Amino acid sequence: MTPQELIERLELNPIIAAVHDHEFNAALASPADVIFCLKASILNIAEQVRAAHAQDKCVFVHIDLADGVGKDRAGIEYLASLGIDGIISTRTQLCRQAREKGLIAVQRFFVLDSKGIESISENSESSQSDFIEIMPGVIGKAISRFAGNKTPVIAGGLIETKKEVLSALECGALAVSTSKRELWYTE
Repeated sequence: MTPQELIERLELNPIIAAVHDHEFNAALASPADVIFCLKASILNIAEQVRAAHAQDKCVFVHIDLADGVGKDRAGIEYLASLGIDGIISTRTQLCRQAREKGLIAVQRFFVLDSKGIESISENSESSQSDFIEIMPGVIGKAISRFAGNKTPVIAGGLIETKKEVLSALECGALAVSTSKRELWYTE
């Protein structure tokens, strides 16, 4: 599979089933065309790849979390020999090595603040990943979850517009911290 073929599949069905080992069969039964194996095991990943491909589904293994699979070039070679479509990793060198083996590389980034954004730019260029996954995808949900607790919530990090300020407040944040000076004057 090429990155372009994956893009075309995701344009038709943009939901990826991200699963732990025990949820794999549910992902097979779902309409999702792409499966992210977040906690794969060396004991059954070959069988899972065969089952997914038999149903025309793509399989990506989060190599950083895979049990029994080396987090190195040999681990990538092993997974490639099983026929996986690609890997997910937070590690730049693993993404680069996966691409060298003809696998699609998804580099996962956790964004906590503006420095995290800068890190994405630097690392995604050097890894030459095919895709980047940015987490968390939904911060409003986290604010809402904790806003009802006895400890007040302050939302911070990556707040750059008045709309984002209002969204955080609507989700239950008591206040918003931001380094954007123009927002300090927002009423």
